[in-house]
Amino acid sequence: MINYILRRLGYGFLVLVGVNLLTFVLFFAVNTPDDMARMNIGGKRVSQDAIEKWKVERGYNKPLLWNDAQPGLEKATKTIFFERSAQLFALEFGASDSGRDIAYELKKRMGPSLALALPTFLLGIFVVVVFALMMVFFRNTYLEFWSFTLAVFLMSVSALFYILLGQFLFSKLLRLVPISGFSNGLDMVVFLALPVLIGLVDRLGGQALFYRTMFLEEIGKDYVRTARSKGLSEPVVLFRHVLRNALLPILTSTVAVLPLLFMGALIMESFFGIPGLGSYTLDAIAAQDFAVVRSMVFVGSALYILGLILTDISYTIADPRIRLG
Repeated sequence: MINYILRRLGYGFLVLVGVNLLTFVLFFAVNTPDDMARMNIGGKRVSQDAIEKWKVERGYNKPLLWNDAQPGLEKATKTIFFERSAQLFALEFGASDSGRDIAYELKKRMGPSLALALPTFLLGIFVVVVFALMMVFFRNTYLEFWSFTLAVFLMSVSALFYILLGQFLFSKLLRLVPISGFSNGLDMVVFLALPVLIGLVDRLGGQALFYRTMFLEEIGKDYVRTARSKGLSEPVVLFRHVLRNALLPILTSTVAVLPLLFMGALIMESFFGIPGLGSYTLDAIAAQDFAVVRSMVFVGSALYILGLILTDISYTIADPRIRLG
């Protein structure tokens, strides 16, 4: 098991190195340090002295990959790549192009993102699985037909529509919750109730249909017929046997989205004014803060790779035959 995990970690590290290199190349192939200085200072008629001053203050005056003017190892370390990309592996994020400490911003904004994502994630798993099992339990009935129709409708509508409808209905008309904002303590529940509800509705349709198809495949297998022949009730068969044997696809769709718990929901945080990592990323894109964007791409890639590794590990726990194979 330890060797299996070490192999997965090694593969993940190589993928992360490749993503980091590709991100660096794409950023500086499209924008030179002079272009980045002009966009951050503002305007095309910026003096060259102002550009050079901006580059010196933020370390963009150094060569990209190799510094011939420096001795020894400093030829590789006194470069933009080492200071702005390679040090990300040591979690040294440095300062943003606006001069703020990126690591401090990440720590400060991780809490609001988790406060939104955790309830949505945990409640979503429970609601989706129960809804899919109920569709299977009432299969070939009108209840299944209307549940299936509802799931298709929910899946076909954009999340942006749910956000606008929820804000208009629950905030403008009924005035049950604030339209946007965030607060710590118990007041947090009031601000997060609507985003969590919209998150549940948005993921209910597609995932419920996926689980329904998976459960329908399971109920036709021999072990289900054996369980029924022993006199077990249909709810016991579904919730105890079918659900347990369908763990692998469920793990695929749940563990792999764990990075979203830390990265936050981009659209949801922006529309509801939640100061999380998602809104931080969008604000950096709007402000053309390339240092923040590169850092968030790195963090997102690392967390996504970690999620895939956790998925592989959970597979081996749920079904050891995978590891042995």
